[in-house]
Amino acid sequence: MADDGGVVDGSSLETPGWAVRIRRADGRIAGAGILLSPDRVLTCAHVIEDREARFTAEFVGAAPGLLVPSVAAWVDGDAYVPNTRDFDGDPLGDVALLRLERPRPVAETTLLYRLSAPNRAVQMYGFPYDHNGGIWFRASIVGGCGRDGQVQLSPTSPGELASPGCSGSGVMDTLTGKVIGMVLSGISDQHGNQFSFMSPAETIVRHLPQVRRWTRGKAAVDDGLRTTRQDTAEALLDEPFAQRLADWLQDDGQQVKISLVPAGDTVRAATLRRAITLADRELRTAASVGRASLDPPGTVPSAGGHDLAVDAAGLTSAEIGERIAERMGLWQHPADPVAERIRAADVTLTLVVVGVDEAADPPALLELLKALRAKGNRLLLVFRDAGTVYHRARSELVLEPERERRARLVARLEEITGPLAHALHEGLGAVRADEVRPADADLVRAHAALAALRLGQGADDGGPHPELARYERLAQRVAARLSRTVRALDALRDRRDELDGRLRGYHDLHLNSVRGNEEDLTLDALRLRAHELLRARPCDVKAAEAAVEAYTRRVDRRAPRGRGHGGASAT
Repeated sequence: MADDGGVVDGSSLETPGWAVRIRRADGRIAGAGILLSPDRVLTCAHVIEDREARFTAEFVGAAPGLLVPSVAAWVDGDAYVPNTRDFDGDPLGDVALLRLERPRPVAETTLLYRLSAPNRAVQMYGFPYDHNGGIWFRASIVGGCGRDGQVQLSPTSPGELASPGCSGSGVMDTLTGKVIGMVLSGISDQHGNQFSFMSPAETIVRHLPQVRRWTRGKAAVDDGLRTTRQDTAEALLDEPFAQRLADWLQDDGQQVKISLVPAGDTVRAATLRRAITLADRELRTAASVGRASLDPPGTVPSAGGHDLAVDAAGLTSAEIGERIAERMGLWQHPADPVAERIRAADVTLTLVVVGVDEAADPPALLELLKALRAKGNRLLLVFRDAGTVYHRARSELVLEPERERRARLVARLEEITGPLAHALHEGLGAVRADEVRPADADLVRAHAALAALRLGQGADDGGPHPELARYERLAQRVAARLSRTVRALDALRDRRDELDGRLRGYHDLHLNSVRGNEEDLTLDALRLRAHELLRARPCDVKAAEAAVEAYTRRVDRRAPRGRGHGGASAT
């Protein structure tokens, strides 16, 4: 047994001892649960439905043979937060804690772990109807959704969508083997897209504070960055700054944001603490989730807006790096330099670092932050004054990367409006494709974006362009659409050329098979019709195909025995 409650690091696909199957009184499987202590099981509130009912908890991972141990269970006092909706219509809550009539061995239990969420590979053990003995599901974490701090999962394959019977399953991080959350639901929308949702450990703890005793890993926000009673009492708020922070925390398209919060500016400092606190899954208040009427519009970020907020004052870059690595779950090879572990990691996070210029070695910290940026992590960096370190950070982490990003986008748009547009027009001139969607509007938008970017290059200092993210999405969408169209046109041109070769081959076959001055005016007319269709620009490939087929069928009927289609194909 591991010291942390029975789970050993790793990604063993054996049935976990902490996986609980929950049955209602009528014997039907209601869902799953997580054994957090010998006498407590975490599950979804919608699995319970009736909080006054009694259930049966079954421990499939503990069964040495065919007999599965079972224990009566019921809701533990007021540890029940129903599945509801907030003011925006987003899901809220859906967690419950069950008490067992008899305790289970400690070796079967597990703990919840606080880890950053984005881009993690995870696996879940649930009890769907077709596999009610239990089965593993794999997924990757896409990102946060809604205001409650819930997280969206994308199944590794369509068959691994969490289905009824999986609600309440533990979500195990594949990298570390730690349980980091609980499955809430799985859906397929009208477009065929499949999604699952989970509550991370911090969201669960916020709704059920009693679960904190079975939760490990440092809290995401350092103590000095949390809202204080004085902040609340004095209602200190720089509203424009709060709106900018909320926009960034809700991913406004800027990868790196740099802000100034001077040491003596109490209002701005309180506004920063407020944003960090509200964006944390564990610290966020119930009132803010429901969009309290006192909160100015656009100033309340969703829970989960950041994964870690660090107070850098007095810390070395190595200490800050270890804090980041711990939050990422990079526990392997602890002897390796932290920067190397971060560079090798597949996971990313949204990081807030306050007091970058107050760190023990700001230049070394900037190098670490550059490595994080290069890996795709999002960074909110707060400085105390606009000194040398601030200007270097702005240059190396914002201005230069933004210029490079803009240059790549300009090159992409030039490719779209140049070679790709030329290939499109050339293809449209060669073959007719009635099913191809007109691309004029796409090209007009691409030209407009390119013109705006070229104009902006000489009009600003190279900082974030307000429309850059939108232009990138436009370029990606238009390039994909035009490339598909060009491929479709190329396929039609290839088919046209194939038909042309077939027509010539059958014409040779016909000439070799005629005797004397024998004529077939109908056959000649069929060939002429096919020839004209193939030479027309744009070529109607479908019509040409029908004409060639009509000609070749007549040639096959006239050819001597043994000199039919096979002979034509050999030419």
